[in-house]
Amino acid sequence: MLEKVRAIGPTTKRDDYETLQEWVYQELRQSIITGRFLPGRNMTLRGVAEALNTSPMPVRDAFGRLVAERALATVGKGRVTIPRMSQDKLEELCGARVALETLAAERALPHIDGRRLRTLRKIDSGIDQALQGGDIETLLIKNHQFHFTLYGATPSQVLLPMIESLWLQLGPFMRTALARIGISYLTDRHVEAMDAIKRRDARALRDAIEADIRDGIGSVREDELRGALE
Repeated sequence: MLEKVRAIGPTTKRDDYETLQEWVYQELRQSIITGRFLPGRNMTLRGVAEALNTSPMPVRDAFGRLVAERALATVGKGRVTIPRMSQDKLEELCGARVALETLAAERALPHIDGRRLRTLRKIDSGIDQALQGGDIETLLIKNHQFHFTLYGATPSQVLLPMIESLWLQLGPFMRTALARIGISYLTDRHVEAMDAIKRRDARALRDAIEADIRDGIGSVREDELRGALE
């Protein structure tokens, strides 16, 4: 049975320095990454604006940005949808994640200090709790935090935006897939990644990140994958 997905609504308070347009964009973006919008689901300007208690203008701006990032597709005036996933697209997205994220991890390694490593351990503890409690949304949120806390150790104007785009495209499908097959099969490769960071072993870190990405989908049987895609 599919997990019940929480309805969209504000998840963070807008900071004083943050524009309304940016806040709405980040709210929608986070909802897509954590799978609150399922593949094939349509959204309207009016509906999202009402849910976020704002006017349609910043929602229109956010829709445009997310369409450009391929997280959304336009289906009509003032209406967008979460693109459906195909097996070919899924394999290409996973391959692209492996290529970009192993590089990002290796580039970040020399800049990860003790404080950041402790932060990574704290986030991973939250992932363990989510796994034990079967909390898919928290798992997806914490997993995103872990990877981007790691990669963000070094500034990037190229790699991180490209990786973010891939996560946006995969998020809704991952929520659907994990809801169908469960999360008990997942292996915590983050421990291996943190051990590699402690040893300053770039090769081991790349291997751990690749295994983490591939294990998310690679352990799914073909019939389970087909069911999630449908």
